[in-house]
Amino acid sequence: MEGSRHQDDPARRARLRWRSRRGLLENDLILTRFLDAHEAELSDDEVDALTRLLELPDNDLMGLLLGRDDTEERLNLPHVTALLNRLREA
Repeated sequence: MEGSRHQDDPARRARLRWRSRRGLLENDLILTRFLDAHEAELSDDEVDALTRLLELPDNDLMGLLLGRDDTEERLNLPHVTALLNRLREA
């Protein structure tokens, strides 16, 4: 990633948290709970993975979080899969 690291930029951290607010309450609860517990320790790769997941429509994201749907090919990356597994445990 170019520029400053996520953890060094309060504006980036606030933007990520704001983007995690979702239309589906279930998504919102999972993402908020995860960020409350782990935001301070997220690596730039994990932030990239979360950003990619947040680009999905709510129903697609919910399917992935609940393990109902398979990861799309464009998201089938090791750092995205690892973060998705962490989110499922949250």
